[in-house]
Amino acid sequence: MENKRLKLPIGIQTFEKLRKEGFIYIDKTKFLVDLIETGNIYFLARPRRFGKSLTVSTFDALFSGKKDLFKGLYAEEFLNRPNFRPSPVIRLDMSDITTDEGIEVFRESLMWMTRRVANNLGVELSNTQIPGDLLSELIESTAKKYSQKTVILIDEYDKPYTDFVNDPEMAEKVRNVLRNFYVRIKTKDEYIRFSFITGISKFAKFGVFSTLNTPKDISMMPEYAEICGYTEEEIIKYFPDYLEETAEKLQISTAELIDKMRHYYNGFSFDGEAYTRLYNPYSTLSFFRDRMFVNYWFETGSSKLIADFMKSRHLTVEQFRNFPVSNDFARSPGDVDVTPPEGFLYQSGYLSLRPHRGGGLALDYPNTEVLNAMSRLVAQNILQAKGNAYNSYSQRIIHALRTDDYNLFVDALNTLLASIPYDDFSKAAEESVIFGGYKFPAQEWLYRSIILSFLRGCNVLVDAELHTHLGRPDLVISCNAHIWVIELKVAYKGSNAAEKAAEAYSQIIEKQYAKPYPGAFCLGLGIDDSTRQISGMYFKITDNSI
Repeated sequence: MENKRLKLPIGIQTFEKLRKEGFIYIDKTKFLVDLIETGNIYFLARPRRFGKSLTVSTFDALFSGKKDLFKGLYAEEFLNRPNFRPSPVIRLDMSDITTDEGIEVFRESLMWMTRRVANNLGVELSNTQIPGDLLSELIESTAKKYSQKTVILIDEYDKPYTDFVNDPEMAEKVRNVLRNFYVRIKTKDEYIRFSFITGISKFAKFGVFSTLNTPKDISMMPEYAEICGYTEEEIIKYFPDYLEETAEKLQISTAELIDKMRHYYNGFSFDGEAYTRLYNPYSTLSFFRDRMFVNYWFETGSSKLIADFMKSRHLTVEQFRNFPVSNDFARSPGDVDVTPPEGFLYQSGYLSLRPHRGGGLALDYPNTEVLNAMSRLVAQNILQAKGNAYNSYSQRIIHALRTDDYNLFVDALNTLLASIPYDDFSKAAEESVIFGGYKFPAQEWLYRSIILSFLRGCNVLVDAELHTHLGRPDLVISCNAHIWVIELKVAYKGSNAAEKAAEAYSQIIEKQYAKPYPGAFCLGLGIDDSTRQISGMYFKITDNSI
């Protein structure tokens, strides 16, 4: 119970504060020492709130020689070596740059940050108004002032660019400024001892990796898979009291709690082989604070950006479930500005590697938290339903499921479908979609995906395409021990929605979709494509004989 008095470091990204003010710190310093001993320029991609900034802060303290902070940690021996000598550190946090006031304000903010770092190091810079020139001066002047090479730490290097991933014109302007800024790291290489760069992904056109001395990309290297994030073993070792107290509150055993946490929060994979599974630190710590299974990922700063990315490209959540990829893709998915959407989502951390059902590797959402949160965000974007409106839909849906009120359920779904902007529906329904080896008509896929995303966004336990011995139903919903088995059919021009509903129900019975769920509520729905409304319904409660 050694961590009884240690606090949860929620939102704490400063290593020194963690160590001095009684917060839990999971020792990752072995990875840092190994990087220092084996190379001098590295790049690490991880999602937001995954521990990158804490890693940068730990490097800062390590190179600065703050030995008292590393007592009892792996790096303590490294700092006590006779040949160790502290180095001046130039640390640039690109998430601190202003990006919402135009390109000129962005340039000024970049220069202001550079001058602030110089002031902290006691280095004077000229009055130049060129950001790259300021960085060149800072690197060279710092090395000369301290009579030794400097350390360059750049956190969230791509944040100014990814803020505009859905605005190509502004993104290009920002990219040009940053390209000319970062190139100075290469031109001043003689003054640099070590460089460490973090971001959510790697950009080819960006210029960082073509103008730098090529950094070693450790993002998908198995030996550094655990450099950020928590393994299950680390949670058990460092949070024993929090596990015990949370299990007691939820009235389950510690083993049951860990099993539930594994399903809901574990699953991020960055080893290129789908072996290592990690918990997001922010979600884990927030869970221990609140002791509730909540989608904390929903609160992360980049979640809306990702939802907008998917909407602008007419992507659905479901099409990236069990998405097959090659081993080559897993190791090297391409640069994020030229890779397909699955490459962007993979590098950004919102998809992770999994063994594919048919062998090889696949992409899928890391865990229930990310799947549900992503579903909610995408559904909100498509339906243009936010805040209280979305919560109102959610309450109606959940009440209907708990009371087996099929009329209320269908009425709520029709309200949702009516909220889809016509242009969005038309664009998203232009092409058929192949999923799980089956080719869905475009409209059927869109209706099914929207309903599925909304239900998941409401934290409803729902599965799609569950395999049975005779087929696979569209949706199987579980809510407070109430099971609904649903099949959807779309009535196109010339067909009748009521007949489609009867056909859908007949398929449930003939294929015995409800056989594993005695007492399930079986519902066939017919959607009129001309009105985009459910206008046909056929239902029955099963018994054990089906």
